[in-house]
Order: sequence, then structure tokens, then C-alpha cells
Amino acid sequence: MPDEHSHGQDSRHTVRNWVFAGFLLVVGFFLLTEHQAHVFGALPYLLLLACPLMHFFGHGHGGHGKGKGTGSPEDHQH
Repeated sequence: MPDEHSHGQDSRHTVRNWVFAGFLLVVGFFLLTEHQAHVFGALPYLLLLACPLMHFFGHGHGGHGKGKGTGSPEDHQH
């Protein structure tokens, strides 16, 4: 019985995800068509905001320099 219950919840999450994705597509379409000037006016600021976010999330923050040695030429020999 518990297997049937967990399978039912998985299918509900899948349906909910598809509905949410469809909602986001519709909102995105109307945002672009009705407010095109506002969206394109905000793009430079979104690019500036993306830089620190990509740096924070893209480098595996907190792991800089760990286990890489001292940087001497002996550390880089194979």
C-alpha cells in the first residue's frame, strides 16, 4: 500500500511541475509582448546582477585554494 501512495504523489508533483512550467511560459510571453520596453530596459541591470551571482554559485564557493599546494613548480609536475 505505501508504494501506491508514493507513486500517486510523484505523479501529482509531475503534473504540478508541468502546470507551473506552462504558467511561467504564458507569463513570460505576455511580459515580453506587452512590456517589451521595460524588459529590454532592465537587461543591463540583470547582466550586472548575474555577474556576482555566477561568481558565487559557479565556482563552488568556499573551496578556493584547498588542496592545490603552494603554487611552486614542483606542485605542478606530473
